Amino acid sequence: MPRPAASAPLAWLRERGMGASILVAAISTAFGAVLLSATGFLAAVMRSDPYIGDSEMLAAVLAILTVLLVGVAVYVAAIVTANTFSTVVAGRTRRIALMRLIGASARSQRTEVARQGLVVGIIGAFLGLVAGTAVSAAGVALAEALLGIDDVDYSVVQGVLLIPAVIVALTTWAAAWAGSRRVLTVTPLQALGGSVEASHDSFARRRGRNGAAIALFVSGGALLAGGILLGLLTPLGVVVAFVGGILSFTGLVVGSTMIMPPVLRLVGRLFGRSATAKLAAENALRYPERSSRMAIGVVIGVTLVTMFAVALETVKSVITASAGGEVDTELNTVIDTFSGVMMGLVGVSAVIAAVGLVNLLTIGVVQRRRELGLLRALGVSTGQVRRMVLLEAAHITIAAVATGLVLGIAYGWAGAQSLLGSAPMPPAWQSPTLVAPAVPWVPVALIVVATAVLTLVAAVVPTRLATRVAPVEALAD
Repeated sequence: MPRPAASAPLAWLRERGMGASILVAAISTAFGAVLLSATGFLAAVMRSDPYIGDSEMLAAVLAILTVLLVGVAVYVAAIVTANTFSTVVAGRTRRIALMRLIGASARSQRTEVARQGLVVGIIGAFLGLVAGTAVSAAGVALAEALLGIDDVDYSVVQGVLLIPAVIVALTTWAAAWAGSRRVLTVTPLQALGGSVEASHDSFARRRGRNGAAIALFVSGGALLAGGILLGLLTPLGVVVAFVGGILSFTGLVVGSTMIMPPVLRLVGRLFGRSATAKLAAENALRYPERSSRMAIGVVIGVTLVTMFAVALETVKSVITASAGGEVDTELNTVIDTFSGVMMGLVGVSAVIAAVGLVNLLTIGVVQRRRELGLLRALGVSTGQVRRMVLLEAAHITIAAVATGLVLGIAYGWAGAQSLLGSAPMPPAWQSPTLVAPAVPWVPVALIVVATAVLTLVAAVVPTRLATRVAPVEALAD
């Protein structure tokens, strides 16, 4: 009998993946708390200003921007968390099957996983709330000192900061429930196996899900095109384009197991025909669910950052074309400043996606101990195993970056064009205006470099884990 029986119910928190899920929830909550505090502080500053104190428009814009950015962060965190729990459940297949063998129902097992997600969400939300409040207090104090403001009545500790914490906790719970849907398909016979991932053939047979993904993507693309055309007549085209973007991207996420394998196959050809490169390419393609889970978080992060960068650069192009080639210098400065702030804020979502990639790579290697041990037993050297894991991570990351750049450019251009395509600008007042996508190459290059660094960092722990275990020990698991 183990002595610390009281801690046994929470022993699963030491399982790989749970710590990273807590970190994701904490980052999302802290981000929401800081944004709400920043918005509240700016609103208090505006109220104290005699000239803009009654500007309800500015306050509304700040509130909408805050909701959108927090929503994006929570959306990314939910996908990362759902993918993490899907991977964790795949690794628990044998244990779940044993529980089914002795009479436990699939629904009770899934409820247990969802309850674990709620605990993870509550812990992460609490830690994020504390950290976010502390950062907000320091930020407000620093802003008051730098700006010489001493007559602003604003308290950082407010009940409104509980909103992102509650939302993140509930979202993590829902993401764990969604990620644990594989529990329902585990049979008692699988107690004889280990980690089980769905193969490429099994996903090809999922006609209902694949059909829904295609329908969402096609209908979203049609709405996106319609929003661009409507944007040549009215700024309300951006609403249609926004709905189209949401639908098409949701279709991409749902159908990622159809879309990512062809991209991975193309990327695999870049790494040559060596035995190690072939193994890495086959591993990435053999189980599209695992590869897609790793890739989709990076796709979201790269898409978001690229989308905002391209949108703001295209806004300048549209304004320049509408104005007849001349744009006010102050307006350019405002757009550039806003661009820098937005890129910094959206970067938080990219960080969440990066945490998800590192987490899933690590869990994936741990769950493949028998496979890697078999390779070692067949004569594959430690260096070759290490190189294989690194190349596999590179496959997934390059494919995700390429997909994210294409989507980000398309969505960013569509958003700017549908919003300002019909807006005439002085001095030429030309309208309607249709321009090509404007790609800011410096931010794009930074995205590619940052992702390359991320791949190297993310692969350090998995490659060490892959070569640390002796072949006999791995095969005995």
